Amino acid sequence: MHRLSILPLAAAVALAAPLVAPAQPALPKVAHDYKQAPAGKYDLDTAHTGLLARVSHVGFSYEVIRFLNVTGSLAWDPANPAADALSVNVDAKAMSTAPTGAEDFPAILGGPKMLNVAKFPTATFVSKHFHAVSATHGKVDGELTIMGVTKPATFEVELVGAGNEFGRQTLGVHAETDVAPNDFGLPPPFFSTPIRLVIDTEFHKA
Repeated sequence: MHRLSILPLAAAVALAAPLVAPAQPALPKVAHDYKQAPAGKYDLDTAHTGLLARVSHVGFSYEVIRFLNVTGSLAWDPANPAADALSVNVDAKAMSTAPTGAEDFPAILGGPKMLNVAKFPTATFVSKHFHAVSATHGKVDGELTIMGVTKPATFEVELVGAGNEFGRQTLGVHAETDVAPNDFGLPPPFFSTPIRLVIDTEFHKA
């Protein structure tokens, strides 16, 4: 074939090359059984954590408050759930809400008449007992501290997935509980009905 006759073909191949997508890594295999997460110490992944508080908006709807800075650790042994231990810390100052016009609603929530984050900058949960119900569901009893007041709390926990996530052992969960705001000194009438706490998070084996 004449050299000049192959130039258009070569040019077409060169133009098409960038359109070929690079090979994508295979997605990890996710197990739906808590026993598939090996024993050890796990750290909460702050980048894959969402903590929401759903507060009744005077009975008509729910105000959703998101806490943006959550840290924690998990001592995990699937063969002995009674030995598991969880500790979570929440920065009460770092929160966000939907825009509410001219008012800085997070600042109002964090003010001295509500959450008083200057005096109580951190909320915590420390586990006492783990109860496996099935391969994907369980309960975690512990002590919840808000505004310096500690009360018992039980989270209903759903295992979302466990396994090797691109080279690191991961345990992902969804958990919820209801708390009585007045038990912690949160003032009525804005805080009057139970507050639903919802957390979605991943733990990674250290």
